[in-house]
Amino acid sequence: MTSLAGTAGLIRLILRRDRIVLPLWIVLLTAISVSYVKEYGDLFPTPDSRVKYASNAGFITLYGELSGPSLGEFVTWRLGFVPVMVGLISLLTVIRHTRVEEETGRRELLGATVVGRHAQLAAALITVLGANLVLAVLLALGMHSQDLPLGGSIAIGIVYAGTGWFFAALGAVAAQLTASAGTARGIAIGVLGGAYVLRAAGDTSAHTDGPLAWLSYLSPLGWAQQIHPYAQNRWWLAVVLLAATIALIGAAVALAVRRDVGAGILPDRLGPADGKLGSPLALAWRLHRGLLAAWTVGFALLGLLFGGVAEGVGDMMRDDPGIQEMFQRMGGAAGLIDSFLAGVMTLVGLIASAYAVQATLRMRVEESSGRAEPVLATATSRWQWAASHLVFSLLGPALALLAAGVAEGLAYGAAIGDVSGQVPRLVGAALAQLPAVWVLAAIAIAIFGLFPRASMVSWAGPAVCILIGLVSAGVSTAGWIRDLSPFTHLPSLPGGAVSAGPFVALLAIALVVAFAGLIGLRRRDLPA
Repeated sequence: MTSLAGTAGLIRLILRRDRIVLPLWIVLLTAISVSYVKEYGDLFPTPDSRVKYASNAGFITLYGELSGPSLGEFVTWRLGFVPVMVGLISLLTVIRHTRVEEETGRRELLGATVVGRHAQLAAALITVLGANLVLAVLLALGMHSQDLPLGGSIAIGIVYAGTGWFFAALGAVAAQLTASAGTARGIAIGVLGGAYVLRAAGDTSAHTDGPLAWLSYLSPLGWAQQIHPYAQNRWWLAVVLLAATIALIGAAVALAVRRDVGAGILPDRLGPADGKLGSPLALAWRLHRGLLAAWTVGFALLGLLFGGVAEGVGDMMRDDPGIQEMFQRMGGAAGLIDSFLAGVMTLVGLIASAYAVQATLRMRVEESSGRAEPVLATATSRWQWAASHLVFSLLGPALALLAAGVAEGLAYGAAIGDVSGQVPRLVGAALAQLPAVWVLAAIAIAIFGLFPRASMVSWAGPAVCILIGLVSAGVSTAGWIRDLSPFTHLPSLPGGAVSAGPFVALLAIALVVAFAGLIGLRRRDLPA
């Protein structure tokens, strides 16, 4: 029997299991992208209007630098966050059909049949790489149908597919490193987030003639962006992405050979030979402390990067009267910098919501692995057990946001000589994201408590909010859709007006939804 025996059958199984989700995200991302051609062609009919719109520092952070004023280049720029979504979906899908299968024991059952050692990994990669290729073809045809040049349409399809391929391969590597699917997701998503931060910090610094422009070239998202569809169409960068993908797949296969089924390359840390955990909270601390430390350090680095480039944002106004007029109503350079910082804080809040969901789903990992039952066999009630984990899913994001706000305030305050003034206002802006983060955490709690087998659907919350806030923002016909995201109801801080209404409403929603989930947990079977 070869190591790839049974791959075709596993591909059919994956396609059957994902027969709804897989076509849905392909069609949705294609439709959104193609619709932008007419939408933004009508909103910004002239090259001058496009350049002025794209000069907003917050937009540069989110989408990158505009390569040129043509409609195709402008639409590609405005869709700059969609490749991040493609990468996220790709890595999560690969991990779901590899590491999750091992963690739940289904991989071992399949291994008892005529299935080769590498068949599961190969089937997951072939399916995801094929899905990205279908996305690229549909996107290229859709863009060309809107009277955009064929070469550029093919190039933007390659941007999407190349990003998806790279991060699918990265997900395959992460799945070999650890025995926990949650940790594998954390590693892969952390690399994706780091790549985005490098690209954003590098592009913002380059636009303001700062010293950190080289950071973009360290990011695979930066490589994909530099293809510049409808402009230079740098095909050789697609070869770079393909080579990096092949290298990662080779690394995943090599790592898979070196480990046992169900185990990871990174060894599990053993606890002390003697000791005791006197409470459920102490046990939860042992389980969450590594994740909490990693996210907190990551958020602090994120704050330092964006705080370091914020000072140069105002420089973009000095030599362009059009931009000066555009931002005059925002308070000049100070208003422009506040706009940039507010956009960064929204992004940080969206990332924090992913951490909140990941920490919440730790309860499902404990339940499905059988470790929750011995704890609940003691005097610990279900609510006490759940509360010990929810301390970290609710207060953990608060600590991470605090770290981001402090770091950003220190970096920006030191640059302008006003540390004591900037740290409090940026800490407040960061913590203002918490009500929206807690709403998404509450949704994860409700799904876990009421529909435990569908717990993975909790990831749709952050994904949909990112899609709404960073892809659909500015589309006039999608206002009611944007209102579905809790982040759109928060004030724009720093610099915006603050009222208690949105905070109270979001906190009330979070409380009701989370309580419903806890009631469901109390009444259902466990494990379920």
